[in-house]
Order: sequence, then C-alpha cells, then structure tokens
Amino acid sequence: MFDWQDLRYFVVLARVGTLSGAASALSVEHATVGRRVASLEAALGLKLVYRMPRSVRLTEDGKAIAALAERMTEGAQAVEAHALRASSALSGTVRISVPPTLGSHCIAPHMRAFREANPTVKVVMAGAAGIAPLERGVADIAIRMVEPKEGSLVTRRIGAIRFGLYASHDYAARPARQWEFIANDSTLDHVSHQRWLRAYLDGRPIVFETGDVIGQQGAARNGVGVALLPTMIGDGDAALVRLDPKSAPLETPLWLVTYPDLRRTPAVKSVMAFLVNCIGREPHFSDAGKRPVALVES
Repeated sequence: MFDWQDLRYFVVLARVGTLSGAASALSVEHATVGRRVASLEAALGLKLVYRMPRSVRLTEDGKAIAALAERMTEGAQAVEAHALRASSALSGTVRISVPPTLGSHCIAPHMRAFREANPTVKVVMAGAAGIAPLERGVADIAIRMVEPKEGSLVTRRIGAIRFGLYASHDYAARPARQWEFIANDSTLDHVSHQRWLRAYLDGRPIVFETGDVIGQQGAARNGVGVALLPTMIGDGDAALVRLDPKSAPLETPLWLVTYPDLRRTPAVKSVMAFLVNCIGREPHFSDAGKRPVALVES
C-alpha cells in the first residue's frame, strides 16, 4: 500500500508542474517533493513523471493517477469540511499560509495574545509568497500577494505590503549608475514588485538572487548591492538607508482567502479575525483610511 502523503505531494506536483513550485506550495524543500514522488512510483511500480531541467512532465500513467487522485482529494476535503461544519466548539487546528514577511514580523509577535484568548485553537503557519495553492490539509486560510482567481473561494483585501530600495550606508554613497542589485529568484517573477525591479534595473546587473527576504536584507547590510525590501524591514534596520524614495513599486495588496463552508466555523472565524487585526494594527501593512472590503465569493 502506498503512503497517502506521497500521493498528496504528487497531486501538488502534477498541478504546479515544477519541483520548486510544488515545494513552495507545500512549504518543504524541493528534494522532499522528489523523494515523496519517487516513493510513490516505487510503491505503485509505475513511472509517473519525467524529470526535466526546469520542470516535470507527466507520463501517461502519471496523468491517469493524477486524475484519480484529484477525485480522492475532493472526497477527503468534503469529509474535513463536514467535520468542521458539524463542530460548533471554538477548538481545533487551523492551518494558515502567509507571506514569510507577514508571518515573522506581524503575525508571530501577536500569537501569544491569540493563544490566551483562544487556548483551545492551534494555529499551524506556513510561509509562502505569491500564489500558494489553498488546499485542505495544506491551509484553511491564506493571505496572498496576488488576487485569487479560483472559483469557490471567498476573498477580502485586508492590507498591502509596501516596498522601498535599500542599501548599506557605505554602498549608498555610490552613484546610482554603479548600483548592482539583489532580487528574488525566478520562482517569484510573477509578483508585481519583482516585475517592477526588473524594469527599474535599466541595464544594471542583478548580482545575488534569493527568495528569502531575510537573506536579501543580510546581503544588503553586507554591501552586496541594493535590495527591494518591505518597508517594515528596511525602515526598521539602522544598518540600511533608503535610496531613491520617489521610486518604488505600487503597493502589493494582501488578500485574505478561505473556503465558503469554513469561514463561519468558530475556529476559522477566530483566526481570520486575528489575521485581519494583525494587519490592521501595523502601519506598514494597514489599509487605514480606506473603506473595508467585505469577504466576497470568487
């Protein structure tokens, strides 16, 4: 008998199409995804994917297994949704997927207050930038930096991330034409601030890439180059100075996303309110002064 977790990893890989994308969606290392899929292939005695340099391609057996597994996933989701609807107690585990900057700088610092107010609710938080898939078993609630387009979800804008260009004090003394840059890796080319930075380069080079914003901050502090950082991080770091303050990407909206059948369950409702409060009380993320946007179905 195969491991059900192996099947779940394969379903995400089949949907996303790359090991790095599946790893980001599942908040694991890409080697873990590869190992899980290899384990499933061994258990089934079937070749499911062809591994290519930058992507994977499903075999015919892989396509058939992926289609069957999707139906199994839908059944498992229906069971979980029924259990959550049937429970009126303010208790249980709620899984959230949030951009890493929000998780470490905005949500985690307030977790103690949430726990004291909701001692029977456990929050499991995974950090994921951009378009992380919202799947039961992976996340019940997500905060995304890209407006969701999937059907059968409810969404609400709850704030925005604002960005600026930062460098060490020594590096900031260089003429702008000599700047070199620190950027996200290509897995985040779809996010708006990454697209803005690539247009801003104007022929100047990117010398270091990492999807880890703390790694970008550390490289900027070390004089590697200019980094486009969330203002919460850049403004709060005395070792950095903001450059060209009149040039910055448009703010990146933050979208709260969940399933229609979960949003009124007590545990999920309490966590959603907590997330909205965390964003609303932080000036770098808050939409203060803007009219609140209600949850709407996609």
